[in-house]
Amino acid sequence: MKAKIITPTVTIFDKDGNIDLEGNRLLVKYLIDNGVDGAVPLGSSGEFTAISLQNKKDLIKLYVDESKGKLDLIPGTNSLDIDECIELSNYAISLGVKGVLILPPFYYGISQEEVFHYFDVLAQKINGDIYIYNFPARTGFDMSATTTYELAKKHKNIKGMKDSTGNLTHTKEVILKVKDLRSDFEVYSGYDDHFVPNIIAGGNGCIAALSNFEPRLWSDWVLAINEGNYEKVRSIGNIIDRLMPLYSVEMNFSHIFKKFLIDDGLSISDYTIFPFEELDDKTYEFAKNLRKTVISRR
Repeated sequence: MKAKIITPTVTIFDKDGNIDLEGNRLLVKYLIDNGVDGAVPLGSSGEFTAISLQNKKDLIKLYVDESKGKLDLIPGTNSLDIDECIELSNYAISLGVKGVLILPPFYYGISQEEVFHYFDVLAQKINGDIYIYNFPARTGFDMSATTTYELAKKHKNIKGMKDSTGNLTHTKEVILKVKDLRSDFEVYSGYDDHFVPNIIAGGNGCIAALSNFEPRLWSDWVLAINEGNYEKVRSIGNIIDRLMPLYSVEMNFSHIFKKFLIDDGLSISDYTIFPFEELDDKTYEFAKNLRKTVISRR
């Protein structure tokens, strides 16, 4: 199975904070033109927590209409209201997406048994494939390889995982345990610099946000590993490693990533959800110079 890069896309808003349909169309076209394999709208990079159900539906439909089958689409369909999660998931599935990406319940503490029950119910009520989003830094819960295995064993439509633990040992454990049961189970890492270890361990690639503004760099990296060009894999990996600090320059890094897209010629707004709408000029200049310095090494 070939490695893939799937972009967890930023959401483009207008200057008043409304979903900018034209701006999001430009982003979809930009990603397709630069060779990424798929997209996850409404993930963490997409500021999903501040978007209404209807606007989420509108954005998913835009992605389906604009991508025209050229991207694997796995929209985030998260809601603490399980009925809303099911409704949005089935709406997305009805449009023909590859699957939906869902976090475990967050805010309240939760056990492995309760999370198994949660996804057990979702698997029975969602009419398509589910990708589990394991992101303990945001949910306070780390999905074990055993719980993942039991869900994959029971439900064929538990199709994969985005593992954003930052712990390669955990990712490898999921790969080894679940793929022995089901070779079709897909495991993606959520950190760009985990791409090569993920593939070596038998995973499927990354759902990683640097590909919003460096999609060609990322698609070249994927092509290199698929073709066995390991010198190029190493050289691009070195660039990715040096870009990783961009995630910690600003708490909501999507603001910086949107400004990068504007610098690269996309006619979009850099509006970001409250209270992250302000970006200090010095902070952005630091990020911009870091990117410029790293990319100039290529």
